[in-house]
Amino acid sequence: MAALKRWEHWVGILSVVFTIALSALIIFKWEAVQALEGYGYVGGFIISALGGATVVVPVPMMAVQFALGGVLNPLFGAEFMAPVFVGVVCSLGETLGALTIYFTGYSSGTPFAHAEAGRIQRAYLRLMGLMERHGSITLFLLSAIINPFFYPAALAAGAVRFSIRRYFLICFAGKTIKCTAIAYTGYFGLRGIFSALDIPL
Repeated sequence: MAALKRWEHWVGILSVVFTIALSALIIFKWEAVQALEGYGYVGGFIISALGGATVVVPVPMMAVQFALGGVLNPLFGAEFMAPVFVGVVCSLGETLGALTIYFTGYSSGTPFAHAEAGRIQRAYLRLMGLMERHGSITLFLLSAIINPFFYPAALAAGAVRFSIRRYFLICFAGKTIKCTAIAYTGYFGLRGIFSALDIPL
């Protein structure tokens, strides 16, 4: 048991260190991060993974997903399927990035859980209770819509030992809906603008 506790402790520390290091890398290599958009699906995956792993530094993953949905060709199939591919690739990146948040919560080293009693701690404890009772639907809904509550929910999922396999699959399903919707918004919006301006794609 003691060995397990030490393992959980180090997983949490490594997750926090990784997030801080990633944030610093994004800050110092911001131009390189922005340039990733030009690499198509690979760039979308990497930017989404960076954005999913850190909330310390805002990564423009939604703007990239919007833009890629409007300009990329599908990997195969009809042209209108391109946003689906963008959504799947970017949601996979986001979900993999979000595993760092889960592992931070899993170690029980979250700042919310150990903060002095206050509104933030009470809200976080309520969220942990919600994750214990209705974790699957909570994660799915918070993954599928644009909102600021996914980060604390992912921390809570780790803290209550929500199955990592279920966490990954549910988040991936929800984020696929969200990312695909963003990509389709770019598909119809940008293509309409380009068509009106006679700009070929």
